[in-house]
Amino acid sequence: MRYSLIMAGGSGTRLWPMSTAVQPKQLIPFVNGRSLLQIAHERLDGLVDSGNRFICAGNSHKEIIINRLESFNEQQFLGEPVGRDTLNALAYSAAVLEKIDSEAVMAVFTADHIIEPVDKFLEIVEQGYQIVENNENALVTFGIAPDQAATGFGYLELGDSFYGDSRRLRQFKEKPEKSIAEEYFKAGADHYLWNSGMFVWKASTLLKCVEKYEPENYRQIMKIADAWGTDSFEQVLQEVYPDLKKISIDFAVMEPASKDEEFRVAAVPMPLTWLDIGSWTAFSDVCEKDTEKN
Repeated sequence: MRYSLIMAGGSGTRLWPMSTAVQPKQLIPFVNGRSLLQIAHERLDGLVDSGNRFICAGNSHKEIIINRLESFNEQQFLGEPVGRDTLNALAYSAAVLEKIDSEAVMAVFTADHIIEPVDKFLEIVEQGYQIVENNENALVTFGIAPDQAATGFGYLELGDSFYGDSRRLRQFKEKPEKSIAEEYFKAGADHYLWNSGMFVWKASTLLKCVEKYEPENYRQIMKIADAWGTDSFEQVLQEVYPDLKKISIDFAVMEPASKDEEFRVAAVPMPLTWLDIGSWTAFSDVCEKDTEKN
């Protein structure tokens, strides 16, 4: 069955003082009265059943998230006691979803992007689901055409055509130095795309990768999964999670898997308006302006 997971654990420090630890940017209703998390959640309408939509975020934000999202309940919230980077958040979420459904196919989304048009976005994500459902051990990411030689994004080096509009990955390069980013940008979008931070995979496939590349994290995550649904869950989560090795999904899984013949890592181009609201400059792009552009 299909599931979605929105990652909503960021602190949004670059938008301080508007974004704070109590109410980070993804929870602030600053886009026409709606928060970025609300927009991300509503964007999945028609793609994933409301009961199969999960959110992973800090435990301290649980109440505000549940209260602000319609058709969302406590069982769909996967709380982190502390942030331990994306590998652990995704492995923890995948382990829970696999326990719920051993055949779970999970799409991973971020909570801080404006993506338009939505109907085209849904068509592209649908391709991602189909790739995973039709190809064993597939890991799908979505690529954005670079508009500058940015060093804040991972880059996807595209290989041969794979399934539908997707391309096999030759290499996944996480946040390169400026000189390398300039080379990638000059090569063009037919060769290199930005990694969007959105993925599709079977929960079991991701866990297989974690077991292979980060076995100690896997062992500890499975302790948490074993306690899921029991009276001891919160205690185990609090004891185990803070001590997990902190590492991103890009370094821990996507880079090694793109070079591993056991897995099929593919990118689907996403030729959409994609705005990462991660700075005041980006925030200004979604604000109404007067005649002086203030």
